[in-house]
Amino acid sequence: MQAVDLVVESPVSTSTRARQVCSMFDAPPSAKARQHWHVEIDLETPWNVGLVVGPSGSGKSSVMRHLWGEPTPLAWCAAGVIDDFSTALSVEDITSACSAVGFGTIPAWMRPFSVLSNGERFRVDLARRMVEAEPGSTVVVDEFSSVVDRQVARIASHAVQRYVRKRDARFVAVSCHYDIIDWLQPDWVLDMATRSWTRRLLQRRPAIECTIGRLP
Repeated sequence: MQAVDLVVESPVSTSTRARQVCSMFDAPPSAKARQHWHVEIDLETPWNVGLVVGPSGSGKSSVMRHLWGEPTPLAWCAAGVIDDFSTALSVEDITSACSAVGFGTIPAWMRPFSVLSNGERFRVDLARRMVEAEPGSTVVVDEFSSVVDRQVARIASHAVQRYVRKRDARFVAVSCHYDIIDWLQPDWVLDMATRSWTRRLLQRRPAIECTIGRLP
């Protein structure tokens, strides 16, 4: 197990307004704001899909940045999102990735990112991050499924976990939604509400044996 002991300190406001608020609510001012998170995780055992989950303010993004760094923002400036993908990729690679994450509306591929719906943006962003990832790297998506309805979240979660496992890649979703656990089927879950790390044992369904033969 790997221990993550993270302390974040930041200065607090000492303005007149801040002092008035402290006086109104009987909150003694302090020189610094301090947050501390301690969790134990195991990232050495082979895995493909991970999930960091918990309510807002529980430290999900802080732990994410500590372990994997800040996700690189993607630039979307082409006339069609299909042209924003790396020029090193083939058209087959791009269309396969888009289809794999549920972004299969072909006319939408020709539109700029700015006019797409939230669901379309979410899925094409997933596709691009997955297909442009360096071999052996971990793709991390913060606020996973936070801006889409639960139907889109379910479809995208199922699609991305299949895509990741098929390529034996690594993907981490960071989200405040617990419902995606069943859809994403992560190999491990870090719950920041309880500071607990659990590994999920995914078992294959039993084989069905049958005999095919000619009958009278």
